[in-house]
Amino acid sequence: MPKLKKQDPKNCRDRNQSFSWYNGKRIYHGVWGSPEAKKNYRKFCAALDENPDLPLVLGESGGVLVSELADGFLNAVGSGTIRMDKSHTTHFRLAIGYLVDVYGDLAVNEFSPKKLNAVRNRMVHGGALCRNMVNDYTRRIVRIFKWGVREEVVKSDIITALRTLEALPEGHTGTFDHPEREDVPDDIIIRTLPFMPPTLRAMVKLQRLTGCRPSEIFNMRVGEIDKDADPELWLYRLRTHKTQKKTKRKKIIPLGQPEQELLAPFLVGKNTEAAVFSPRTAQQERYDGKRAIPKKYSEFYNRDSYRRAIWYAIAKGNRALRKVAEKAGHELSESEMIPPWTPYQLRHSASSAMEVEVDFEASHVLLDHTTPNTTARYNHRRLEKLKELARNRRNPFDTSDLANGQAAE
Repeated sequence: MPKLKKQDPKNCRDRNQSFSWYNGKRIYHGVWGSPEAKKNYRKFCAALDENPDLPLVLGESGGVLVSELADGFLNAVGSGTIRMDKSHTTHFRLAIGYLVDVYGDLAVNEFSPKKLNAVRNRMVHGGALCRNMVNDYTRRIVRIFKWGVREEVVKSDIITALRTLEALPEGHTGTFDHPEREDVPDDIIIRTLPFMPPTLRAMVKLQRLTGCRPSEIFNMRVGEIDKDADPELWLYRLRTHKTQKKTKRKKIIPLGQPEQELLAPFLVGKNTEAAVFSPRTAQQERYDGKRAIPKKYSEFYNRDSYRRAIWYAIAKGNRALRKVAEKAGHELSESEMIPPWTPYQLRHSASSAMEVEVDFEASHVLLDHTTPNTTARYNHRRLEKLKELARNRRNPFDTSDLANGQAAE
């Protein structure tokens, strides 16, 4: 940080500008030796005292550039001033990439809804983001400017104006939507299980039984399984979970006898911080201990490695089915192959099955959603339920029933 009392700003000879170095950048304050330059330099030092994360430019431009606002936001995230998960940080970086690419050199207080729309159009024309993600990234950009208002480098009316830009509606020209995620039928899961190592097989079964999020399965630690709180059940006490900030409570997942039988072999001989399901163990199982496991395999799965492991098992299964078909002298049809599915579909399957077997409220409780509307998006077996109701529906206007009732009177 510049030290005003010990060292004055330097002079840029080719531009006759007063400047200071900050985070490897030249910060210009105005014409060398002018009262305005000295005033801007004092304001610069004062601003850095208030917020060292934000590289302010208070010289000729008269404010912060969009690129510098974005850098300041990411610096605040990196320093812990703004707390968020890694996945959210990644999405903010991607959104910032679009923003800076179009308006990085613009002063933040010159940003407007039309300029935000231009950034959004760049996302749409890029073709890589679906409509929901375009709307999500647009909201993230607005949040960055909201943070700038809080740090008093963006005018408050800017954020009010940006919020007037409405989200892209379904069917908007140039946009696309991914098909709604469906549940995976149990018979498809059963056909895939033989081609999985025991560790992955147990993960898939446990997720299907409990309806957990994939992260709640692959982040499970031995010390989070409480065997003593209930005589019949084990309790999976999650340290953190997705809705914790909203619900302000810890999440506990009861584990019955089927889940206990799945988990028990993976808890033996491990310390409390060890992963219950480790990709290292899965690789040892896959090679039957005949190969040394490369160091690249970590202690925990993540959402990508968990998904890829399932896809690998599906591909392996289809190769085996194809060989059997070739030996039998016929070509394997598409209907005979194992279709692709993902861990997220297991949660949908658990939700839909619970709604059919019990009711919607049970499905809502199982998924631990904050609102019933979210649960409603997960359930895809309403048609089967409606068919069942239709088959058993009594007609209150049936004249024969009315006649029988009158005769009884």
